[in-house]
Amino acid sequence: MSKRMLVLENGKFYIGEGFGSSDTRIAEIVFDTAMVGYQEILSDAVNYSRIVVMSYPLIGNYGMTDDDYESKGIYTAGMVVREYNDVPSNFRFTKTLSEVMRDAGVAGLSGVDTREIVKIIRDEGSMRAMITDAVRDVGECVKELKAYALPSGQVAAVSTKNIWFSRTRNPQFNIAVADCGGKLSLIKKLNANGCNVIVVPYNTPYEEIMKYKPDGLVISEGPGDPADAGEVIELVKKARGKLPIMGAGLGMQIIAIAYGGKTVKMLNGHRGANYPVRETGGEKVEITSQNHGYAVDADSLKNTSLKVTHVNVIDGDAEGAEDAKAKVVCAEYGPSEVVGSDDNGYLFDRFIGYLRAGGKKNAKENRY
Repeated sequence: MSKRMLVLENGKFYIGEGFGSSDTRIAEIVFDTAMVGYQEILSDAVNYSRIVVMSYPLIGNYGMTDDDYESKGIYTAGMVVREYNDVPSNFRFTKTLSEVMRDAGVAGLSGVDTREIVKIIRDEGSMRAMITDAVRDVGECVKELKAYALPSGQVAAVSTKNIWFSRTRNPQFNIAVADCGGKLSLIKKLNANGCNVIVVPYNTPYEEIMKYKPDGLVISEGPGDPADAGEVIELVKKARGKLPIMGAGLGMQIIAIAYGGKTVKMLNGHRGANYPVRETGGEKVEITSQNHGYAVDADSLKNTSLKVTHVNVIDGDAEGAEDAKAKVVCAEYGPSEVVGSDDNGYLFDRFIGYLRAGGKKNAKENRY
């Protein structure tokens, strides 16, 4: 492994050992507090054009397996770890983390103080960063970082380009998923609950989606600023009151905007596997896995029919919302991301309940 360097926009730099791709990569740097799941993090389209710092010190020790990817591509720009293990101990692994990152053009850096880097991001917020060769001049790298424009239109970059289907045995419902960069685990969860799924590009018009006679609509997770996804916002406005709608992550933010609400960019986001979320007015707490850098402004929803149902125990941010009359439910975490539970969690249970309340409509007759 060659010497490589991480340079932050604030001028801080860290020299360590490279792994993965030897390309120079510039992106927004964020941190994730999950102890496991680096494969899912690497393949999560929400991390499009991001360098992810893993706060857990040992990464790579169980390799990469073919069945655990969260998307059909790798969108992360880079990964920074304290200790990288290139000799996995796992009977399921097919490639090492470094091999997958090298093939996908993802730059890696190990042997640096990730505790210090996480603290900088925590206190100063997400910023531009670069992984490059250690011989480069730091001052020139900082100039390049300050001049670099982070990509917009991120949903368009990661959304599926073609319609595709995921079917299940004995289907009860047909569900359309507007793909903003959603996880494969979301599709699997829908299949496991008796739903045939049609995944459509983010900019598919409402009228086109309705040709497939869906019983419900899901707005998936995704990267970037929700305000950039105007086509999906318009889709929610047209579908509201006509179909049950579920939104996860970016999907919640898009739904909030469609209702007239606002979103704000967070200082360092929620990225990890242990965020406690509490029902408003209740005692039930779910431990959730989250990955989002924007949040819904709860005050902006006060004069709408979309009501906040869940809040973050740590910082009080809005984590869930619902319009029961229109059968719309959303949360900042997906149905497969409730930790330590065999049930579906609040979000999915509510959505499936709305589908069942409407009866079995189209799953048997529509064999798309």
